[in-house]
Amino acid sequence: MPAPHERYRRRVTRIISGRAGSLTLDVPASGTRPTSDRIRESLFGALESADAIRDAAVLDLYAGSGALGLEAASRGAASIVLVERAAPAAAIARRNAAKVERALGTTRAVRVEATSVLTFLRRAAGAFDLVFIDPPYELGDDELAEALELLAPRLSPHAIVIVERAARSAEPPLPAPLEHLRHRSYGDTTLWWVGLREAPAADD
Repeated sequence: MPAPHERYRRRVTRIISGRAGSLTLDVPASGTRPTSDRIRESLFGALESADAIRDAAVLDLYAGSGALGLEAASRGAASIVLVERAAPAAAIARRNAAKVERALGTTRAVRVEATSVLTFLRRAAGAFDLVFIDPPYELGDDELAEALELLAPRLSPHAIVIVERAARSAEPPLPAPLEHLRHRSYGDTTLWWVGLREAPAADD
């Protein structure tokens, strides 16, 4: 049986880089599956290379502790919405958001929505530039497909959507406005990059 400090370490994560780099974040004791530091470091390196973070409007769905959205805040995102249905996890996300804002020394407009992803997307307004979708691996394809369909109208033209799924899972089902851009596997996890299809050029 792990020692108490080892059990605690499994319930925390950290901001990898940026102005709040190395800040420790709390993680819910159960019910969430935090993205590992190694995967986040690789993902955010790629997103920064694509200039997809700075000044972006970020949406973190199935947010859990909020680590993905708050990593984006640390690296210069303009606004972050964390959507988490479970009340205990949403409370932890709020505490983590407050810690990150204190570390940044400014208000980063981090908002936590304690509601289901589908409910939030049905009433969401505005456009998002960067979206993280990190649902529990047991989430069915039908609900994921519905979430993506509701999300599509809420994306800016060059938005990037990152969908995290088990490596054994099939390619995420996409509605017509969206297309797969690329994917990369990390052990038992695969990250799918998704974007809006380009509209066909008008005939002269």
